Amino acid sequence: MRIAIAADHAGYELKETLARAIAAAGHAVTDLGTHSDDPVDYPQYAAAVARAVTSGKAERGVVVCGSGAGASIAANKVRGVRCALTHDTYSAHQSVEHDDANIIALGSRVIGSALAVDIVLAFLGATFSGAERHQRRLHQIDELERRFAGEH
Repeated sequence: MRIAIAADHAGYELKETLARAIAAAGHAVTDLGTHSDDPVDYPQYAAAVARAVTSGKAERGVVVCGSGAGASIAANKVRGVRCALTHDTYSAHQSVEHDDANIIALGSRVIGSALAVDIVLAFLGATFSGAERHQRRLHQIDELERRFAGEH
């Protein structure tokens, strides 16, 4: 699978660890930055992963910031993104199985690197169930996105 990954300065070290683990699991990794722990703003990195996923350059994405919350919020502003903030393996695989999540966000100041690797591998190993109730709910989410796009 093709995976896009990015982080801000707070998530830089964890992103590096995750990129190595994802590649070791046999996936192709596109690292969209940042490439140091120099201070940067997370929205541009979350948006880069979101654009890679929605354009088809990546099948899934991983974003990392200090809490994971900011990167998740930013990624979800891109139409077609379903980014889940995950800090446990259950949420990671369930977000794909039920909600067809295509990006996950993690907080480098919330979880350790070993758990983060387990979370990402659970996310990447999961598949959308396709169950009617989940498809119906995704349709409702898509309708919300269409209905409120461009409102201020």
